[in-house]
Amino acid sequence: VALATAATVIASQATISGAFSMTQQATRLGYLPRIPVTHTSESARGQIYIGHVNWTMLIMVVLLVLDFKSSSAIASAYGVAVSGTMVLTTLLIGVITLDSRSRAKPFLLAAIAAIALVELVFFAANAMKFTEGGWFPLACGVVIFTMLTTWKRAEGVVMAREGKIRVPVEAFPAMLSPDMTRVEGTAVYLSPDSGSVPPVLLHNLKHNKVLHERVIFLTVVDAEVPRLADGERTEVRVIERGRLYQALLSYGFMEEPDVPRGLKLLERHGLRLESMQTTFFLGRSTIARATRPGLLTWRRELFRWMQRNSPATAEYFKLLPERVVELGTRVTI
Repeated sequence: VALATAATVIASQATISGAFSMTQQATRLGYLPRIPVTHTSESARGQIYIGHVNWTMLIMVVLLVLDFKSSSAIASAYGVAVSGTMVLTTLLIGVITLDSRSRAKPFLLAAIAAIALVELVFFAANAMKFTEGGWFPLACGVVIFTMLTTWKRAEGVVMAREGKIRVPVEAFPAMLSPDMTRVEGTAVYLSPDSGSVPPVLLHNLKHNKVLHERVIFLTVVDAEVPRLADGERTEVRVIERGRLYQALLSYGFMEEPDVPRGLKLLERHGLRLESMQTTFFLGRSTIARATRPGLLTWRRELFRWMQRNSPATAEYFKLLPERVVELGTRVTI
């Protein structure tokens, strides 16, 4: 019993750690929306905790135990999951080997093919028990794969639509009319792309035809170190002195982005921002059906559901609710 318990703990920890790492990588590759990640070590960047994933796995395990009730009943599901993982891992190694320039590539591919053949036999044997529980890991894989590919595909379509109105930062001042209406205060427009004007600003100009006295394009960057000193956190580029600036805020992987506090560090660059005279503009895309849809209806609705349930940008960057303006745009996909 003690040995079985120890093995269970080790296996569960490996599964949890793997789920955390894969979720983080999926987010960085654009297959999932932004998910809060807690780093638990300053020396090992990969040592992380993701609360959403942890609680989801807990709920799934409880439901799994209640449904299968015994270890013998879950054996078929376990066999399909393990043998399927072995096959996929071997195939991925084969793909990597194909891209390599090693002189031993033919021998490596032959060895991988032999291993894959044996593993496929095991997988085929386990697949015969599909109706006895083997369907469960396959169903989980299909659901997760569908969600990942839907988010990636939909985000790509949205970015392509927004890319049609992309304006380089350097060209923006020439677009402004000399008699453009200016209002008091500072406007901070958050943008993931430091090379182009935030779409939310273009949307604001198009409909409201007004601009703040001072405008800052802000991009938050993830650093490869645990923490950054305040002197290394900020970069500022003057586009039009006194009126238009571009700022970069960098945060280490052990830090939580705090944009209001980070903007106070801009004083060393000659930019003094009063919190009650600074407005943060965020963009939010509302998905609508296009005349010639780029996505199937069910994929579009799944993307909208994932978008609604993703963490709010304002909360993630610790922006004061009363200083945030969200401008919505309808994107047809």
